[in-house]
Amino acid sequence: MEAQLISPLSNPSELAAGINYFFALLPDTPARAAIVGVAERFRKSHRVGGSPVGIDSLHMTLCPMGKPERLRQPLEEALLAAAGEVRAQGFMAALDSAMRFSARDGQFPFVLCADAATTEAALALRKAIAAAQARMGLQVSGVSSFLPHVTMLHGHAVDAIEESITTIHWWVSEFALIRSFFGESRYEVIGRWPLAAPPVAEPVDMLAEMASLPDLPDEA
Repeated sequence: MEAQLISPLSNPSELAAGINYFFALLPDTPARAAIVGVAERFRKSHRVGGSPVGIDSLHMTLCPMGKPERLRQPLEEALLAAAGEVRAQGFMAALDSAMRFSARDGQFPFVLCADAATTEAALALRKAIAAAQARMGLQVSGVSSFLPHVTMLHGHAVDAIEESITTIHWWVSEFALIRSFFGESRYEVIGRWPLAAPPVAEPVDMLAEMASLPDLPDEA
């Protein structure tokens, strides 16, 4: 798979100060709009004070950058090379519940969580990305510990919250490598890799099927 690069860098093997990397799924335009709508309704109904995540920053984190071990090339080049080795099939993503996570930096992340089928497919992709990173000398720990979600806002609430929502779907046809900046709500997409389309079932030709059936013996 060939990466579509937007702003490649050639970083040294160690992580540049203030920069991090992770792999993610990016909701399509209708899904992003639906997430923003849920966030606004959620904020009003629960009187959550805080700031929503910008529509262009919405993402589902798949896999973090691995810890460099025996890295033989610049860090970003290794991440791009690892992504190019991943072979996986696209799938339908579904977000069907909203909840409050534990506080970080004094604020609670409010997130939309994936359903069971999405979790299974995303975990398989996460494992494939982690394995590809390992071949490049980047070790990812805790691969199976994974709760796929999209953060929709950061704010404050007294009580724990968990509720169902009208399911938000989008077809996952690619994954991306994101460059993030510590202390900033800013992300840069530096590579995208397509996922394989699912096999299409061949239409059944009933006439051909009937023609291939053996002749029945004549009744006496």
